[in-house]
Amino acid sequence: MRLCRWFGTLVLLVGFAVLVSPNLSVLAGGKDKAKTNAQDKDKADKQKQTKEDPKGGEWTWLAFDEKSKEYYQTLKTETTQKMKVMGMEVTQVQNQTFFIKWTPKPKDKDGNWVVTQKIVGVIMKIDIGGNTIAYDSTAGVQQQNPMTEFFKTLLDLELTFTIDKDMNVKKIEGNDDFIKKLSKTNPQMEPLLKSILSEDALKKMTEPTLFAFPPAASKTTWPRSSTLTLGPIGSYKTDYSFTRGGKDKESGKEKIEIKQSMVYSKPTEKGKLPFVIDDGELSGKDGSGYALFNPAKGRFDKYVMKMKLEGNLKIDIGGMKTTVELSQDQDATVESSDTNPIDALSKKK
Repeated sequence: MRLCRWFGTLVLLVGFAVLVSPNLSVLAGGKDKAKTNAQDKDKADKQKQTKEDPKGGEWTWLAFDEKSKEYYQTLKTETTQKMKVMGMEVTQVQNQTFFIKWTPKPKDKDGNWVVTQKIVGVIMKIDIGGNTIAYDSTAGVQQQNPMTEFFKTLLDLELTFTIDKDMNVKKIEGNDDFIKKLSKTNPQMEPLLKSILSEDALKKMTEPTLFAFPPAASKTTWPRSSTLTLGPIGSYKTDYSFTRGGKDKESGKEKIEIKQSMVYSKPTEKGKLPFVIDDGELSGKDGSGYALFNPAKGRFDKYVMKMKLEGNLKIDIGGMKTTVELSQDQDATVESSDTNPIDALSKKK
């Protein structure tokens, strides 16, 4: 049971790193002139397009421009994970909600965008083998549990991103200080945190969101791939396929369909963790989702992804070797808003 609890905490931290990073924190922008055919559009359609998109179909990055206002995102993730260790099966269910604030800053001397990302609220409920751990920063009274301090520390996370005109992340600041604060809640986790929250790892986590923007106006479908290396945890290679889907019927926004698959590789370094991953076979299947771009606001209004992860890890804990069998289903949704979603949530409570 102790092994399952540790592994559950490990997965929580890795999941946290992936979610809080810009991977699912949907950025905005890029430039792309959509295909139009004037002969197939009547005057009313043109007027409607002009009203919704003043630049007549051109996608422009606005969310991080220094003249733009701050905005918020709500990141919700539901994860059901089954782990089988030494013949014992444990089910872990996680429901996580992060409330993020993005604040544009003045451009740097090279003309790069500078923007800060701040966690302003956290709601967590984790059930590991029937033992529930819950935390809600939006509630008045907090229920104390072994991870309360860890959850509270999440609210100290503030990262500063520097992004060039080609949408490459040039620099990320603030992660080192955050690692130090988070490590105080559990010193054993520091080596892991240094891997999954390193500047290079966070840059790699940014790529999937940036990939969603068409590389050229003529592109309707394009592939991309990325390898995320997490030191002693191993690495994940993800292949993506993006397809422009035109206007979404329900929202009227520009839709991009997303498909993804993932393959895990064992670590090439041992690190200083309480265990060593000797080998592993994990693969992500049936990864699918979509993103809705809002041309008028210059950002994505919504990002939805689903993924199934299956396989096993062979680990060594103090000379005791065992195999952890994993099966995980995850649904993630990110929604943007101009106002703080916590205010609306507080009124309901």
